[in-house]
Amino acid sequence: MSETIGFLLNDTARLFRRAFNARTKHSGITALQWRLISYLKRHEGIRQGPLAELIEVEPITLSRMVDRLVEAELVERRADPTDRRAWRLYLTPRTGAIVGGMRDIADALTEEATEGLSAAERAQLIELVERVRTNLSRRECGKEPTKETM
Repeated sequence: MSETIGFLLNDTARLFRRAFNARTKHSGITALQWRLISYLKRHEGIRQGPLAELIEVEPITLSRMVDRLVEAELVERRADPTDRRAWRLYLTPRTGAIVGGMRDIADALTEEATEGLSAAERAQLIELVERVRTNLSRRECGKEPTKETM
């Protein structure tokens, strides 16, 4: 039976998460928390609502995740100067100390997952998956291409 691309991508992502969680169990950081930290590293100072949208979790789920990371002194909430009801999120200096180790784990996992692929095949895989992601993002945002732009 031939699997669909959606099934293969989803199942591969599930296996990545499971392997990542097994390798980082000692750190207390889950794959979803690592994803949050990675996004926060790129968007430091973002408010919780937009971050929840970026990582596609419910705001209450994000709030609980942030609570755990605040308790672990990896993230801090700072009051938004333009909105007293909102919080902006920042990584703490402690996060910098663990990011390198987590990145090493993620890189080793990627190496294992792409074992047997040439450098050119790895680059092509990245390019193709990025194109699929872009296509889905564009459609999700309501910017479906017209016949003229295809």
